[in-house]
Amino acid sequence: MASISSLGIGSGVLNQDLVDKLVSAERDPKVQQFDLKTEQAEAKLSAYGQLKSAVTELRLPMRQLGSADAMRSFSADVSGSSVDVSVDSSQASRGTYNIEVDRKASAQALASGTFDDRDSTSVGRGTLSFAVGDKTTNIEIDENNDTLQGLANAINDSDAGVSASIINTGDGYRLVMSANETGEANRINITATDSDGNNTDAGGLSQFVMNDDVQNLDETTPAQDALLSINGIEVTSASNTVEDVVDGLTFNIKDTGSSSVAVDQDTGKVAERVQEFVDKFNAVQSTIGELTDFDAEEGQASILTGDSTVRSIQNQLKRVLTDMVPGLEDANVRSLADVGITTDWQSGELQFDSQKFQQQLLENPDDVTALFAEQGRASDSQVEFVRSGNNTEAGEYAINVTEMATRGALQTASPLADGATIDDSNDQLSFLIDGETRADITLTAGTYDTREDLAAEIEKQLKDNPALNSADRSVSVGVDPDTGALTFTSGRYASESSVDLIAVDDQTTNDLGLSTQDGTAGTDVAGTINGQQARGDGQVLYLGEDSGPASGLQVRIAGGETGARGSVDFIKGVSDRTVDAITGILGASGQFDARTNSLNRELDRIDEQRERLDLRIESYQERLVKQFSAADSLVGQFNQTGDYLTQQLAGMSGNSQQGQ
Repeated sequence: MASISSLGIGSGVLNQDLVDKLVSAERDPKVQQFDLKTEQAEAKLSAYGQLKSAVTELRLPMRQLGSADAMRSFSADVSGSSVDVSVDSSQASRGTYNIEVDRKASAQALASGTFDDRDSTSVGRGTLSFAVGDKTTNIEIDENNDTLQGLANAINDSDAGVSASIINTGDGYRLVMSANETGEANRINITATDSDGNNTDAGGLSQFVMNDDVQNLDETTPAQDALLSINGIEVTSASNTVEDVVDGLTFNIKDTGSSSVAVDQDTGKVAERVQEFVDKFNAVQSTIGELTDFDAEEGQASILTGDSTVRSIQNQLKRVLTDMVPGLEDANVRSLADVGITTDWQSGELQFDSQKFQQQLLENPDDVTALFAEQGRASDSQVEFVRSGNNTEAGEYAINVTEMATRGALQTASPLADGATIDDSNDQLSFLIDGETRADITLTAGTYDTREDLAAEIEKQLKDNPALNSADRSVSVGVDPDTGALTFTSGRYASESSVDLIAVDDQTTNDLGLSTQDGTAGTDVAGTINGQQARGDGQVLYLGEDSGPASGLQVRIAGGETGARGSVDFIKGVSDRTVDAITGILGASGQFDARTNSLNRELDRIDEQRERLDLRIESYQERLVKQFSAADSLVGQFNQTGDYLTQQLAGMSGNSQQGQ
């Protein structure tokens, strides 16, 4: 700003200090007003951020409770030391199981004869073939690895499914091998192509042969499956981890002997999940209370006291949590109050009666699940609700099926004769399942008295096929009672479902009447949901995301006939509704963004007003300086004139006195 260092010389009054005081008197009240508005806006932004954080943290426990599995929690009480049990609550149910373990699964272990040295003594040269399960691996032994240690290294590097090591017995060295996996199917079969010309003797590389015909190794541990009974039903398993026998339970075999397993619902665990939601909601209420508090005695209000945005957010959450859930009007559980979650009228916080909740969960599990999570209740027992979409609205939707889903199938062109004999000339079959998975199987040699016996053998080999298991594919095999032809049916329903026989041995057609043949593809279900044409994926009938109130709804048609199949009553529980409300509040067009954007615009306006004030004050100061300079100059002139007149008068007075 402009300044004149000599300002005030003429008058002694109109100086720079007076200018600064006048400028300060003009500027300071405005600056204080801007500072107060800035402080209030920033304080509100901070308060909204604090409340937004609390609301955000409420979304996670509510989203977790929105899963139907959240209301399921099971635990297993095990007595006895033969097994441990792990529980998948999404699949498990109550039950008691008596477990008798007769045998643990073990991996086969083999040991060679004794060698004088591990690094120099020759073991023989040629090729060793390891067959473990469905995998065959050839290992070459030559001048580079013709030692016990070299053979062990070659085995370990081959990925043959076998591990090898060397033991110093004190009298020499022995090669020990063990299968990497337990079970009879992982038995180690070793054959040799020995450079000495004899592939079965105990000399050269053939000393490591071990198969059904030649046993040149010692079997120190047999390959065996676990054998146990569950409630009197015998079960075998290649592994000591037994799955898929009882839904939701995995039995881990520890030892032989007896154990008892009691599986029951852990309602206390579910109550803990609900308590977490209650705590997070109360944290929101506590934050709101702190930010909107009013001290009547001191007459002091908090930063958001009376704020309409906070009231709106609070009312939205309260309304979702206290209203009756649509679709549960006639149920035993209709609102959170029915399961022990009530509101304290003074604080607005939730109170949770855990015992009442657990009792309701035991007595009305479906209603409690629907209260929290989404649920679809089908009137037809063979129509199953699968899931909803992002835009599915609560309501009742009619289901109509125009075409049932089918599975891909193959029926052989010729009937299968009874009394088939399988040997190495007709034991190979290759299938293409569901258009993408090739399954090569080898039938067990022997005589099969009936068609059904051979069909059972083919089905067993397909069931044990690693390629199908890895791709989660399956095939059932049967015999057509009218024609005697073999039937193959894919385990999958869909238009991509199929079974093709793509390769057979040359003799297979002559002996069994089987030849390469394409099957018939399956079909997808077709029909309508809520009167709108739906899409089909196997047995699942579904609507796209832009299909009105039922958008995204998916149902599985497990069986039955075409035509009207009743309806699905879709219930959107408290959790989903709360998550939707929170998502709206936190979204780009929600209350928080609207209010914070408004406050940020206000801060921008204050900054603009500060800039305009600075310009106006600068102009005002320059104007004062100019005015004061002009006035000071005029006063200086007056002072000079006064001094001159004073001098003249003084001179005249002196002359007058001399004349006397």
